[in-house]
Amino acid sequence: MVKRVNAASQQVQRVSAAIIALPALSQRVFGGIRLPMPKALRPALPLPESLGRIGALEVRLAVTPREVKKAQKLRYKVFYEEMSAIPDVQAQLSRRDRDGFDRICDHLLVIDHDTRTAAGEAAIVGTYRLLRQEVASRHTGFYSANEFDLGPLLERHAALNFLELGRSCVLKPYRTKRTVELLWHGIWSYVRSHGIDVMVGCASLEGTNPDALALPLSFLHHNARAPAEWSVSALPHRRVAMDRLPEGAIDMKAALKTLPPLIKGYLRLGAYIGDGAVVDRQFGTTDVLIVLPVASINERYVNHYGVDATRYAA
Repeated sequence: MVKRVNAASQQVQRVSAAIIALPALSQRVFGGIRLPMPKALRPALPLPESLGRIGALEVRLAVTPREVKKAQKLRYKVFYEEMSAIPDVQAQLSRRDRDGFDRICDHLLVIDHDTRTAAGEAAIVGTYRLLRQEVASRHTGFYSANEFDLGPLLERHAALNFLELGRSCVLKPYRTKRTVELLWHGIWSYVRSHGIDVMVGCASLEGTNPDALALPLSFLHHNARAPAEWSVSALPHRRVAMDRLPEGAIDMKAALKTLPPLIKGYLRLGAYIGDGAVVDRQFGTTDVLIVLPVASINERYVNHYGVDATRYAA
């Protein structure tokens, strides 16, 4: 088993070395099963009010319901106005992307202090939604359980502490290295504070026709699929095969160009991809599951942000 896991890890590292795009610009995860509590949760360390700053941009957690609403408006603008998500009546009327899980999640924000809203407040220009296992277990579970069978993974690693990442988006003018680095600096601070061992979440390919996505899906299947220890399968009634092309038919450079920045960013960090994809017609996407054990994160990124997330400390 150890040899198989090491071989898979080395394969992902070889693939990630070829990826040059920045991480994470948009992501969604949702769904829900009851989760077991991890056997041993380390006590959380206090998080500073500010998790990092570069110039006028700051990353921190939302602290008021108003800030959460502003993050929801940002998500609506990106997912429904810019991308191809189909809003329901509630979303159309409120111009917010929201669901019942917003109230139990922590909301990571990137704030531009040089840009003010009509109310004179600093503008929220990026966001990530974070759901800890200990919180999910008290409510309706992880969102991605609506698409992927997380149960076996959680049972195999019952002593580990999981975090689900979702609803990530950044306003178009801010899709730069600085904004992305701040988001990841904030996530790393959160991971360190809460003793997180594994991050999971869905990442999306634009479009609902798997045949049209044969190249990126096949590339991920052959080059980044999780080893048995970390394997997660799409729910049988929703599963779409990813190995649509034989490995020898894949043009590596062309495949990398078709991958969304979010997925390329995760691969650079050392993430694995689950088995099978899921078509989400409401959001106009085909989703894959990301599994990122903290112990597998590429050392260069740990060194870049600092073991204790101090690189951009305010």
